Amino acid sequence: MNEFLVELTTRIPEGTDPAEVDRRRAEESVRARELAAAGHLVRLWRPVGELRSIGLWRAADEAELREKVLGSLPLWPWMTPVITAVMSHPNDPGTSDPAP
Repeated sequence: MNEFLVELTTRIPEGTDPAEVDRRRAEESVRARELAAAGHLVRLWRPVGELRSIGLWRAADEAELREKVLGSLPLWPWMTPVITAVMSHPNDPGTSDPAP
């Protein structure tokens, strides 16, 4: 699978019933765990004091990421994504292979 750095900003439409927001947030938590178990969601961070998230995601390609992975999130209709395909850097200290 390919890796993607994804920034998601969520904006709840004005006038949305708070019960609907709570329901979707609860479902979002369940779906995130499912996507993590399936190997699609690797890491997820929230910048301090902000209503956005930054995550490391995996999918076959960007189309699958958008349609089948991120598109399955209950809050997806309210999200604005910034998706960047990433690959390992030869100097990444997290890799076990030393750079040539």
